[in-house]
Amino acid sequence: MREQRALRILSYNVHSCIGTDRKIDPARIATVIADAKPDIVALQEIDVRRRRTGGVDQATTIASLLKMEAHFHPALAIADEQYGDAIITALPAHPVKAGLLPSLGEARGALSVEVVFANRNLLVVNTHLGLRRRDRAQQMSTLLSPAWLCCDGSNPTSAILCGDFNAVPSSTAYRLANRLFQDAQLACNQRPKPTFPSRFPLMRIDHIFVSADLRVVASKVVRNRITSLASDHLPLVADIDVSNT
Repeated sequence: MREQRALRILSYNVHSCIGTDRKIDPARIATVIADAKPDIVALQEIDVRRRRTGGVDQATTIASLLKMEAHFHPALAIADEQYGDAIITALPAHPVKAGLLPSLGEARGALSVEVVFANRNLLVVNTHLGLRRRDRAQQMSTLLSPAWLCCDGSNPTSAILCGDFNAVPSSTAYRLANRLFQDAQLACNQRPKPTFPSRFPLMRIDHIFVSADLRVVASKVVRNRITSLASDHLPLVADIDVSNT
């Protein structure tokens, strides 16, 4: 059972809502999310008005099904078609920053939203890092800079950094994040579990990191019949105590 002051965040690469059974189904993704009962949802690989997935605004559709509000940033935009990351929540929230990250390969971006929970402001940063090692290192270094992690540009704030890093724990990008943040899967003394691929997970490349002033109560990778079908990644969940004590 979740602690009273624990905030639950879910990070999930939804693969444009295309399942391992090749079915395009945003409603199935929404069901997976609803079953986990998160307060904040960080999604990667979201399609907005793309022909390949039926022209649906997946961010808005999923948010509507969850009775939440969506904040979306496109890492890629071609005419009216967009593809990128979203943060979805019913909590009081406002966008802080959104933009592209340095990349020699496919365009990558990030989105940060300030969320109010238990009378405390939290900065949530959602990203999807590149496939190239050098790109990932540069992208993570950019995200760890004051430009991304300070709401007013000077004072550090309580923060959650999450997403599909495409980076295993031995990678440079992961180690950079781990210098300043706690890995949620390790911080609660639970055995870390892989998130990719969803049918037979072998790699831990999806992560939730939290600043040192926050306490991770629990963390889990949601693996069941539906999550094995809904996307090629499994959702990662963390419960975070945001009390000041």
